[in-house]
Parts: sequence; C-alpha cells; structure tokens
Amino acid sequence: MATTAADIKKLRETTGAGMLDCKKALDESGGDLAAAQEFLRVKGLKGVTKREGRTASNGLVTAHVDGGTGTLVEVNCETDFVAKGERFGELAQRVLDQAVAVGAADAEQLLSSDLDGKTVQQVLDEANASLGEKIEVRRVARLEGDQVVSYLHRTSPDLPPQIGAIVAVSGERAAEVGRDVAMHAAAMSPTFLSRDEVSEEVVANERRLAEETAREEGRPEQAMPKIVEGRVNGYFKDNVLLEQAFAKEAKKTVGTYAKEAGVEITGFARFRVGATA
Repeated sequence: MATTAADIKKLRETTGAGMLDCKKALDESGGDLAAAQEFLRVKGLKGVTKREGRTASNGLVTAHVDGGTGTLVEVNCETDFVAKGERFGELAQRVLDQAVAVGAADAEQLLSSDLDGKTVQQVLDEANASLGEKIEVRRVARLEGDQVVSYLHRTSPDLPPQIGAIVAVSGERAAEVGRDVAMHAAAMSPTFLSRDEVSEEVVANERRLAEETAREEGRPEQAMPKIVEGRVNGYFKDNVLLEQAFAKEAKKTVGTYAKEAGVEITGFARFRVGATA
C-alpha cells in the first residue's frame, strides 16, 4: 500500500515523530498505522541512550496548589515544536499529578516513584521513544505553609508557561499578597528568601570580589570597608526576595510590602525553563 501524505500527517499528529521518520515507519509497516506506531516506539527506544547527551532546554513549568501545599515541576524537551504539542502537555500533567500524589520534594524522588507499574523515569523513556526527543524532569519543588499561591508566566503566547513560582504566605490578605509576590518572583528571579539563607561562603566570596573590584578601581583605602559593605548589601538587594525592590511599588521592598499588608512570606520556589537556577 502506498504511503499517503494524509497517513504521514495522521501518524505525526499521533506520535509527534518527524515527517521522515513517520514515512519510513509507514513504508516498513505497509501503511498499517498501529504497526507504524510500534515501529517508531521500538526505533525510539533504541535511540534513548543516544539522546542522553543532547540538551533539553525547551519545555514547560507547571504547578499544583492545594491550600497549604504547593508543587512546582519543570519538564524539559529539545524543541519548542514538542513543547507546545498536546502530547507533551498531557505528559507534563501526568508527571505533575504523580509528583503531587507521592509528595515529591525533588526530581530524584519523583523519577523513582511507581506510576501504573512503571517508574516515572521509564514513562519518560517511552516518551523519548514516541516523541523522538530527549524528555526529562529537571526540577521539582514542594512547599508547605498556611497558604501557598502559584503563578505561571508565558514568555510567548504560542508556548506553554516557561516561568513558574509558588509562594508560601500567612495572614488575612495572604491570597492577594501571595499572588503579587509570586508574580514579582517570576519577574525578578530571587535566589534566597532572606539573607539568613545566604551561606557564609557566598557572603565571604562577595566581600572578596567587592574588595578586589574596589582596589582595581583605585578607591581610597580608608573608604574600603564602607564600599565593600555597600556592595555586599547590593548583592542582598539583588538576590534576596524580601530585600528586592517590589516590582509593583519600587520604593518599597517586598518584605515591607508584605509586612504593611499584615502578611508573612515563609517560603518560595521559582523555575524558568532551561535556567541553571
């Protein structure tokens, strides 16, 4: 039976595989769609190891919140074509549901958990096979508090959310303030909640860099302590959520905004697809 363009299109929509791969699968299976899908699956599984070294820098961030518990998951693929496809979206939702069900706090725990008789990693390997791309769960965060609020942001209207944040808050206006802070975190990419979370090693390194830079600039020795302290404080203002200038009202810090609203921020997590932090 001759392979038609309609058959190739249907197989591609079903499997997410490339056009040439779909044509070859149909040719090998005599035009039988079910056999062609099996061919692609086998062909794909054989290629999983080869794909391990490839970069999966596209994908999506997805979140689930239930009262005082929030889960944030980053699922990656290689191309935006797959990222915006229905099958990838369904897979990401299945992975998120599993993360919620097992209370996963990191990717390792999620990947090793049992999902319908297979580990999540095995489910991803099968997705690698059918979609023809490296698919991976890169990061997972679980947050608990009096109330958790989430925000997902699309960097492009034709792509799924690429940035996500969850924030744990308490207080009468927790939902409103939490939403504002989650949106702020998504936009301003803080690394720490408070300066207490910044390790002594990081602070010492920032002091060293600040002093070296000041000396390179020829700053006077007597002014060095004040200059170094100012630049270290600048690091905190750039990277600590509570000390960042609030995106909606730059004259206030995030911490001040929350305090004035009678809300305490107790934790947060933020992912951007493909980012290292």
